[in-house]
Amino acid sequence: MKKVLALLLAGIMLFAMTACTSPATQPAATGGEQPAAAEKKFKIAIYTNTVSQNEEEFRSAEKAVQKYGADMIVTQTIPDNFMKEQETVIANGLALVSDPEVKALIMNQAIPGAAAMFEKIKEQRPDVLLVAVTPAETDVIADKADIALQPDEVSMGRTIPEQAKKLGAKTFVHYSFPRHMSYPMLAARRDEFKVVCEELGMKFVDATAPDPTGDGGVPAAQQFVLEDIPRKVAEFGKDTNFFSTNCSMQEPLIKASLENS
Repeated sequence: MKKVLALLLAGIMLFAMTACTSPATQPAATGGEQPAAAEKKFKIAIYTNTVSQNEEEFRSAEKAVQKYGADMIVTQTIPDNFMKEQETVIANGLALVSDPEVKALIMNQAIPGAAAMFEKIKEQRPDVLLVAVTPAETDVIADKADIALQPDEVSMGRTIPEQAKKLGAKTFVHYSFPRHMSYPMLAARRDEFKVVCEELGMKFVDATAPDPTGDGGVPAAQQFVLEDIPRKVAEFGKDTNFFSTNCSMQEPLIKASLENS
């Protein structure tokens, strides 16, 4: 979904800006009139997570470059340890818009620190359109971004357990960590998971995993999931649904779930 949204925005901007400047829409020059002005060149900056933190987001920018060309799409990646490298997060964003031809910046995803970065960008480039995809700072991002795109996380708190129940799950394990639970939308979804699991007669297990931006990084978080799922299956049985709030944990989660099914 995130990949589609990023590409859609790039396409919309491309269409809108070229439509306004296309020579075909200008009246023909007559007499002493000058020909229509040439199309103005512009660029779109896409700022994403790395492959290790979220490959889909990284690939969304890669696909945009393939479709629209490197002369129109410029990209940058967010540091893996972005919670400890907030200055780098902001500096990279400012570097992207330092090119006057950059007219829009899409941040996918808008991790903590995006609001501060957007504020800095607006001070230097008030003309740049700022787009926040899946913002963590949902309480403040609306005042900083021009467009914010957010999935309905809270509704997932009902639809996911309901689907798990239909598939035969008796236990619902929710892997996360304190940083993610400080995000208002993710915390609200977790609370909804609890309520719905109780309604459905499923056991809800709140499991704390290592933060992929912590000292051990992504490898430590992935290794924990690979080792913990067999323990959970031994404790709760094979009729267990596993869920993680972090994208980098999802591949080992699926792998371990299949191996222990």
